[in-house]
Amino acid sequence: METPCINVCIIDNLTGYCMGCGRTQTEIGAWTTMTSAERRALMERLPDRLTEIADTPRRPRRMTRRRQMADKETGE
Repeated sequence: METPCINVCIIDNLTGYCMGCGRTQTEIGAWTTMTSAERRALMERLPDRLTEIADTPRRPRRMTRRRQMADKETGE
């Protein structure tokens, strides 16, 4: 069975999409019960979803914030 899964299973809190494949948790759970046509139709939408995740503004991660604070302290 074809699957878009790349074993990066992290659900984006802002969009509800998996950051690896672009599916929702419900779609991931239903994947094996979907018809081939349903899976293909969903897979056609995934690239746009992954772009949406990439384009969603995020809070800086802890390491980024630490680096920014260190740069301010050194005047860079």
